[in-house]
Amino acid sequence: MIDVLARITYLREQKRWSEYQLAEQSGLTQSTISSWYRKNIVPSIPSLEKVCTALGITLSQFFAEDSESFSMTSSQKKLLEESSRLTPTQQNALIAFFKTL
Repeated sequence: MIDVLARITYLREQKRWSEYQLAEQSGLTQSTISSWYRKNIVPSIPSLEKVCTALGITLSQFFAEDSESFSMTSSQKKLLEESSRLTPTQQNALIAFFKTL
């Protein structure tokens, strides 16, 4: 079973966000987010949906194990569709560009 709080922390840190920045992006209060950790409680589904939206992922992506398939957001699908039209050299340049962000 997935450790929800550890997963939130991991994804938040991948974006180099503090808890405060996650709160701002998700529309939740920082006290709500920090209370999850202090009290070791799992957020409600509506709160988790807000966190996922802020992180730019779906709930299925949040809960997916590495080997599982998952659905993409419409923005992710559009990025994938557009990038598939690029040459391999352009795709590599785009990947390099994303890594610098």
